[in-house]
Amino acid sequence: MLAQQRQQAILELVQRRGGVRVADLVREFGVSDMTIRRDLEVLSERGLVTKVHGGATTVGTASTEEPGFAAKSVRQRQEKEAIARRAAQLVRPGTAIAVSAGTTTWTLANHLTDVPDLTVVTNSVRIADVFYRAARTDQTIVLTGGIRTPSDALVGPVAVNAIRSLNVDLLLLGVHGMSTRAGFTTPNLMEAETDRAMVGSARRLAVLADHTKWGTVGLSTIARLTDADVLITDAGIGEDARKGLSEAVGELVVVDAGPARDGEDSG
Repeated sequence: MLAQQRQQAILELVQRRGGVRVADLVREFGVSDMTIRRDLEVLSERGLVTKVHGGATTVGTASTEEPGFAAKSVRQRQEKEAIARRAAQLVRPGTAIAVSAGTTTWTLANHLTDVPDLTVVTNSVRIADVFYRAARTDQTIVLTGGIRTPSDALVGPVAVNAIRSLNVDLLLLGVHGMSTRAGFTTPNLMEAETDRAMVGSARRLAVLADHTKWGTVGLSTIARLTDADVLITDAGIGEDARKGLSEAVGELVVVDAGPARDGEDSG
């Protein structure tokens, strides 16, 4: 078993049991104590587990906790880049799209500046700025306005009313978390309402979510898993999660975020 596969298996055990002991993992995986401790260190540095004496536990993230844009932007950079590149392939010239606020969707925006005759509706100042700096005269950018959140989303009644008056071909949605029970979620109530308005305005929904979003549940649900026409995630997603997502979403696309970045499969 490769280190990445073992670390993913350890993470799934932590999420399922709530905590693990080093000694138990040594027996389960047949590797040294030092190897397991290195694995836990890697998972801890990525913010996926909390290291404790003799083992690790789940990260105690409250359903209302909302990290800022800067904090989220340093997490899973390779995964977000691979997801964004694949999501950009869904966008056709001459179409109208909506792009929700978030670090993965901000990464995506940088891949869309060369798409001709594009109309982009967004509730993110940062995403609007990406297109503004590109200075293409054949692209129209619609910024919703609204109240700014810690993650730099524009939300509230101003944003909702603007979005509800529009119709777009495709929504590219970033999420805080996803689970079978809660669907796609966010910790911010007003952001959830704004994102739900975006879902309602779009003919098709594509969700961009790296593997760490699985099992994370925010306070408010944006959409059900079955509402997604496409879900793009990375190869770090566990087998149980793949099975559940494949059965729920219209199409599950799994991209390889490794150094070669040329592996990709869908199911």
